[in-house]
Amino acid sequence: MNRNLFLLLSVIITLLGGCTLAPEYTRPASPVPAGWPTGAAYNETKAAASAPIVSKLPWREFFTEERLQKIIETALNNNRDLRLAALNVEKARALYGIQRAELLPAVSGTGSMIKQRVPADLSVTGSPMTYEQYGVNVGISSWEIDFFGRIRSLKDQALEEYLATDQARRSAQILLVSAVANAYFTLAADQENLKLVASTLETQETSYKLIGKRYDIGLASELDLRRAQSQVDTARGDVACYTQLAAQDENVLNLLVGSHTPPELLPSDLGSVSPPKDISPGLSSEVLLQRPDVLAAEHQLKAANANIGAARAAFFPTITLTTAIGTTSADPTAIGSAGFGLSGLFKNGSGTWIFTPQITIPIFDARTWSAYDVTKVEREISVAQYEKAIQTAFREVADALAVRGTVNQQIAAQQSLVDAVAETYRLSNTRYTKGIDSYLSVLDAQRSLYAAQQGLISLHLFRFANLVTLYKVLGGGA
Repeated sequence: MNRNLFLLLSVIITLLGGCTLAPEYTRPASPVPAGWPTGAAYNETKAAASAPIVSKLPWREFFTEERLQKIIETALNNNRDLRLAALNVEKARALYGIQRAELLPAVSGTGSMIKQRVPADLSVTGSPMTYEQYGVNVGISSWEIDFFGRIRSLKDQALEEYLATDQARRSAQILLVSAVANAYFTLAADQENLKLVASTLETQETSYKLIGKRYDIGLASELDLRRAQSQVDTARGDVACYTQLAAQDENVLNLLVGSHTPPELLPSDLGSVSPPKDISPGLSSEVLLQRPDVLAAEHQLKAANANIGAARAAFFPTITLTTAIGTTSADPTAIGSAGFGLSGLFKNGSGTWIFTPQITIPIFDARTWSAYDVTKVEREISVAQYEKAIQTAFREVADALAVRGTVNQQIAAQQSLVDAVAETYRLSNTRYTKGIDSYLSVLDAQRSLYAAQQGLISLHLFRFANLVTLYKVLGGGA
């Protein structure tokens, strides 16, 4: 009997494990164009078609600056947010393991002893007695046989949620890599701005001293002197401002890295930093389907799809099984028969077994229909979220491509502006020295040159940051 019972359980597990009522999953059509945008802002996208594709370019090859590579490596090992994301993946994996184990019976062993005193008026012998019974059982307690796939659907749902969590970890890693790179480039740009304002302050102080001497001998007015002084004070304030910004940038970098960044790895200015490699988005927007956030949304959609199967199975009967085999022995002095007590627990004739199948048939429960409606609505919500994730990804890539298609033109125009304003400043200063123009023209030229130089640094930073953004939104960095 025992062998037949175990054979029955094995057949049930093998033959019924694949049944499920979940609808067949079909990926929704992509709600964005198959190709990337075209137009004047995207002309350089075609020109960069020969650049490496993001999916084939690890972050260590995309970021060519060796110091930045070391900082990113440290951040990936130390960052607390990334560590939390990894722990969430481990948690989701464990939860999936729990749900998967529901498909299999939980076998447990039980040892028991009963010792009871029976008074004389209740004893079969007419005298007081002590009754002892010993038992050892191995069995299955209330195992639901998954005929209609309810448990299997819940297992599939847990699996998809685990995979979505893993994609969320990949997204966190991509965001961390890009955030570290942007913080590094921002620090480099502010360091360069600090050098610019320090140089400007030095120039302004020299000019102020010269005008002071001219004022002392009556060749310059007090108005010119005060204007020169205002430029010195402005430059001095800018030095303090950019000193503060550089320190704050370093603090941001340390937070992202999760530890103090060695000074030798920090940039001195943006010009000394090697730019990231140029990249290509490819010819088709289908690359967006491999972005971690899009994959996570799709796994959530699959989880909602599997949950429908569990809700459908709730309309069908539930079959549970409780079974056990074991051995029992009683104290012979207690019952006055041929018992064996504890010493006879495993002798012939002491075996016991129990087999208790149970079927529960749902007749009427309005909650079941409402729960089924909820699962269908949740699937529609997941579809909308999946489509929105793709649309958001397409917009992010299109924006980054528009910047890449125009930023070099902006830099070229700004560089030309810097050169022109620098020559204007030189000529204005010469004319003032010779007494042809007032100091006001020099002052205007200084301000224009200073603003143009700052604008050029900002554009170079903008180009670096956009390369990082394009790499990130195309799913690179994992």
